[in-house]
Amino acid sequence: MNFIDGGVAAPQGFTTNGLCVGIKAGRTKPDTALIFSERPCAAAGVFTKNRVQAECVKLSRRHVADGSAQAVIVNSGNANACTGEQGAQAALRMAQSAASCLSLPANEVLVCSTGVIGQQLPVEKIECQMAQLVAGLSKEGHRAAREAIMTTDTRYKEAALETTIGGKPVRLGTMAKGSGMIHINMGTMLGFITTDCAISADMLDKALRESVAGTYNCVSVDGDTSTNDTLLILANGMAGNQVIDSEGPDYDAFLSALNQLNTIMAKCIAADGEGAEHLVECRVAGAASVEAARILAKSVISSNLVKAACFGKDANWGRILCAMGYSGGSFTPERTSVSFESEAGTIAVFRQGIPLDFDEELATRILSAAETRILVQLQDGNCSGTAWGCDLTYEYVKINGDYRT
Repeated sequence: MNFIDGGVAAPQGFTTNGLCVGIKAGRTKPDTALIFSERPCAAAGVFTKNRVQAECVKLSRRHVADGSAQAVIVNSGNANACTGEQGAQAALRMAQSAASCLSLPANEVLVCSTGVIGQQLPVEKIECQMAQLVAGLSKEGHRAAREAIMTTDTRYKEAALETTIGGKPVRLGTMAKGSGMIHINMGTMLGFITTDCAISADMLDKALRESVAGTYNCVSVDGDTSTNDTLLILANGMAGNQVIDSEGPDYDAFLSALNQLNTIMAKCIAADGEGAEHLVECRVAGAASVEAARILAKSVISSNLVKAACFGKDANWGRILCAMGYSGGSFTPERTSVSFESEAGTIAVFRQGIPLDFDEELATRILSAAETRILVQLQDGNCSGTAWGCDLTYEYVKINGDYRT
């Protein structure tokens, strides 16, 4: 498995582009992106579980339901959420405009939006620039596209890799955005995955859902599940491998590659949490089940008290135990151990239910690193799980205090 350049344009047959159409006043970098496959694709998606869902989410759910798509149009600067019938029409017009310029049926176009909730989307600005967006589709367009989907993100998030499946070189590419309103449960989180692997829509959907459970759904920045969370995958089959239509070695190889990319994106989103100074990873081992391990780990990285302690570089293990205790995940506190780890070293602070004396200065150095790991060792089984979050800083409040205005 080799990492390569190109993001979502890395697989065969995919091109992309990004333009600034002026959705939000004052923005000069691209705000609208288009992903296109020259061949029809098997497609799948997972979406927010928030009962309040953006109009683009509702539309894309319908369009991807048949397991087919060939293009994705996405804008930033406006979430098109809580916008009623006018918003529904705007999402449909986005799909229709892209479809017309690409000579596709409208239901082959998936639509995503991200940005401010409760404002009508100026869809006419996207429609006016659609022909130019399509004309500029290229392999190099991933650079503009990865910028176009950003809102409060401080850096773009993309990756691509090449692996071998069924004796054929297969490529997968991805880009994502997410910095705040992140408590992914399928945050504002958008993710897009492309591949030239030949795989049926049913197996693509299975792989996506299996992968998401241990990657994207193990991320939290602030505990808010967005109205717009969407992760889409398109597979055009141009790699020429035998179609993956059942479980087996080829499916396992595809899932392994997908997990690699999704883990990278999950960590990138957590590390770029609004105002964040530290990526915080919690690893739980020795759990009775994978589900329990993930529940416990996510509860730890979601705790505002744990996040604040990480910001203050305080090895406050009591907050970790507390977060595990209310998580709903099964574990035995009296047989639990906790350590902190980073490039500066490892320090044990709680062992088998007993607090330990430890070097506070060493703990502070460990927690000062850009990436910090909380290691929880249980004695309840042999399953493990990992979740990713970030510290809670003063800057988070500043960013979100006047986000709308």
